[in-house]
Amino acid sequence: MIPCEETRSWHASWISAGFCHLNWQSPALPAPYFRKEFNCSAQGEAVLYLCGLGYYELYLNGKKVGDRVLDPVVTQYDRRARYVEYDLTGLLKKGKNVIGVILGDGWYNPSTADCWHFDKVSWADYPKLICELEIDGKTVLASDDSWKCLRREGPITFNALRNGEFYDARKELPNWSSTGFDDSGWENAELIPGPGGVLTLQTMPPCKVTGTVKPVRTFPAANGSVIYDMGGAYTGWARIRVRGEAGAVVKLRYSELLNADGNNIDTSNIDQLVKSGEFQTDRYTLSGKGVEEWEPRFVYHGFNFVEATVESGLAEILEVEGRLVRTAFDSIGGFECSMPELNRLHQLTRRSFEGNFTGIPIDCPHREKNGWTGDAQLACETGLFNYGLAESYAAFMQTMADCQRPSGQLPGIAPTGGWGFNWGSGPVWDAAFIVIPWNVYLYTGNHSLIEMNYEPMLRYIRYLGTLADRRHIVKFGLGDWCHCDPSRMVDACVTSTAYYFYLTTLMAKCARLLANREDADELTALAAEIAAAFNDAFYHGDGTYAKGEPTAGAIALEFGLCPPVERRKAAAQLAKHMETRRCRADFGIVGAKYVPRALANNGYFDTAFRVLTQPGYPGWMHWLDRGAGGLWEHWIGTASRNHIMYGDVAAWMTQFLAGIVPDEKHPGFSRLTLRPFAAEGVDFVKAAYRVPAGEIKVEWEKRKGSFFLKTRLPRNLKGVAHLPDGSRQELVGGNGSFHCPL
Repeated sequence: MIPCEETRSWHASWISAGFCHLNWQSPALPAPYFRKEFNCSAQGEAVLYLCGLGYYELYLNGKKVGDRVLDPVVTQYDRRARYVEYDLTGLLKKGKNVIGVILGDGWYNPSTADCWHFDKVSWADYPKLICELEIDGKTVLASDDSWKCLRREGPITFNALRNGEFYDARKELPNWSSTGFDDSGWENAELIPGPGGVLTLQTMPPCKVTGTVKPVRTFPAANGSVIYDMGGAYTGWARIRVRGEAGAVVKLRYSELLNADGNNIDTSNIDQLVKSGEFQTDRYTLSGKGVEEWEPRFVYHGFNFVEATVESGLAEILEVEGRLVRTAFDSIGGFECSMPELNRLHQLTRRSFEGNFTGIPIDCPHREKNGWTGDAQLACETGLFNYGLAESYAAFMQTMADCQRPSGQLPGIAPTGGWGFNWGSGPVWDAAFIVIPWNVYLYTGNHSLIEMNYEPMLRYIRYLGTLADRRHIVKFGLGDWCHCDPSRMVDACVTSTAYYFYLTTLMAKCARLLANREDADELTALAAEIAAAFNDAFYHGDGTYAKGEPTAGAIALEFGLCPPVERRKAAAQLAKHMETRRCRADFGIVGAKYVPRALANNGYFDTAFRVLTQPGYPGWMHWLDRGAGGLWEHWIGTASRNHIMYGDVAAWMTQFLAGIVPDEKHPGFSRLTLRPFAAEGVDFVKAAYRVPAGEIKVEWEKRKGSFFLKTRLPRNLKGVAHLPDGSRQELVGGNGSFHCPL
């Protein structure tokens, strides 16, 4: 279910610790603490509403409330901020109670200079909150200037998302959120303006710590530190246990790589775009009180390795663990087969998808943490085949809409401080605004996301028309990004124009779905004109498009640009090209999605399978051979080692190997189409996927020259299975068993 944006009337005021905002004052100050002691006589239904920017932690009577982290989800703050609703029924005591809140800077008060100018965003301000408590519908507590705050003396002395968090345990505040605490030295909070946008309920799943990993090995570094290898590309932070003298400092640095000698961490592949402060560095100053345990609150990092150093004083590092953080959406799909390499690739894809969803879908968890729209749209089918994402995607689409200019233009990252409109965007990236709502409908059957965003989506199509020349050719935008050989990359005008057609076609379908017939007819006619222009400009009549690049042919086939009478030739040329290149990945991120799909959908499944599984560079198996802990940004691995933009491979496995095929005639898999391919070298496949009707389970195996298929479907679900010999079998709810010769 995708809820509408819910707002409420507030009796509370926005408050902050009242920093003086002078030019000489650093924007990065200690995290402020807030507390309010109040009497509670009623014991009814208690609901607390809270928005704390940038991030917050909520405490009640000395204990943290819930297990949420990095809350609330980042938004375009001058357009929208999100509040969280807490059910405190049964948690309040009769008599005195204390609400406590710690605020972190997050994205609201970014102090780090970076390439995207978030340090100059218009909304930036010192952390602030608004809070209200209702019991049986009556307001009993509202944030105002009677709340007490600690401005500068708290233990979180520094926190910045692109740098790290510093904590001084000597400044800890025992019982600060409990009754009886002496807050006479604290100051009163100040009433201040809100962030400027509407305040809406956060309905998507929060970020949580979803796992803890222990090092697979530990070894000394050349600089005297100790390096902890966590065994994979993860998102989150380290939790440490230490003991030592008061004032001793332990420094933690995070990296994906080691240097060439393997004896120091190396961040040179990911640190070049952060322009101030220490990159991915946390510090903990010991209190000297026995064994101490600590982990950050308001930052996260991307890492395979953690370097721990006793920077000053005497201390012993007893333990370092990796804490894994992501949006806590449900896992609803799974895949397994007899080929260990494919299983490993599927696992790494899931790891990178999860680690690159921290409230919003991001490109990477270390260098940028930005909501790159192109990465999000290219990986969304993998997401929808594996996770319950409707609410999370709805929130991201709202952020994209909040970023949209009146002209319809969209930035390449969302949210944005103004960067990404004139570079880093274009149809392939902006496609997220239409492709994601459409795929949410296709996979779940719920069209409310299309309905909520229809007008801004249509406005974007109109905007694309202003970028097109008189022939409907669009030259603006990023194209088949991160090709292994830029000289072989298809021109951006090919991908941008193809996406112009594709998005116009999808928008026509959306219009028809919502019974907007006039829009549908207009968009259908426009799509036909774009298709004619595309083929006139880029098709050569021999099955090849543009300069013969596989991405050009693949998107022509997959988007429906290739005329029906030319499809066989185009598919044959695409397969020939890939076979000539020994099925190496002769494409960037657009081709990584559409070349395997176009081949499999047009009779060349074996070639598509070899594209995914051929060893050597460039290709997915090359990453596995190099010991990848996640999906990489470049085929060669010189940049980020945790990107999701090549991640459609997991969706491909579910759709083409397991055979679970999305069908726009039956959205939400209301009628199931199974079309499993019996790939050479694969002896069995098992897949599970939860659709609105219930869980689908598919298993097939090869045995004694025959293909055996087993299904388990929800009771009321029907469908059809297309077996490898071309036969059709009707599917009904419950268990099914079928076979055919190979």
